[in-house]
Amino acid sequence: MSIDQSTEDNLELMRQPDWYDNAQKYWTAVSPTVNGMLGGFETIDPIDVKGSLSFVDEFVHGVRGVNNVVRKEPVMDSGYACDCGAGIGRVTKNFLLKVPFQKVDLVEQAPNFVEQAKESYLANEIESGRVGNIFCMGLQDFTPEKGKYDLIWCQWVLGHLTDDHLVAFFKRCIKGLKPNGMIAVKENNASREAIIDEEDSSVTRPNSSLKHLFNEAGLSVIKEEVQNGLPAGLFAVRMYMLKPNRQA
Repeated sequence: MSIDQSTEDNLELMRQPDWYDNAQKYWTAVSPTVNGMLGGFETIDPIDVKGSLSFVDEFVHGVRGVNNVVRKEPVMDSGYACDCGAGIGRVTKNFLLKVPFQKVDLVEQAPNFVEQAKESYLANEIESGRVGNIFCMGLQDFTPEKGKYDLIWCQWVLGHLTDDHLVAFFKRCIKGLKPNGMIAVKENNASREAIIDEEDSSVTRPNSSLKHLFNEAGLSVIKEEVQNGLPAGLFAVRMYMLKPNRQA
């Protein structure tokens, strides 16, 4: 398959040695608030959360029809989840703990976000024991404990990983899943070609590129859905539920 010049230029930018350092500098300067996590669009939080809750519901609660008759059994336990690219813990607090998962670990590279999560935003959830480990590192360096998680949730973060590191990350995540565990991705989609944002050192990939990387990592898409209700002018946002082709 040939690679056009714009794609090659994007790949070259992602290969630069300061790719991850630039992302770290950008996010360290962002306010550790919900508004900061959402790029100034704090009002979309309830819309985002509602869409995510609906997306995962059938996997953890099953599907019921008329007279409460079970149409589809749940396929995933709601025991332990991991919030990747967690920021201050918005997704953990407003979504994952309301699924409800019994316990959630977080992975976040910005120390100021981790501090805010620990000292304020998730303080009550940490005290109650519903938040477990908070790993302060980038996903390119994160290796989940083998067989630990029912769900690994990745939202608005995978654009910071190069293609090679993203595939390697997914392969490590597969090993971190329980037997019926899954990986979920919620990301912006470019309409055609990948778009590089040099300010925050990220890439917005089209739907086809993400699916290619899922496949390369050994993952199959078992559910795909567009997030509705977001303001006009933003990227389309898709949710993907991914199942390993084989349990590693």
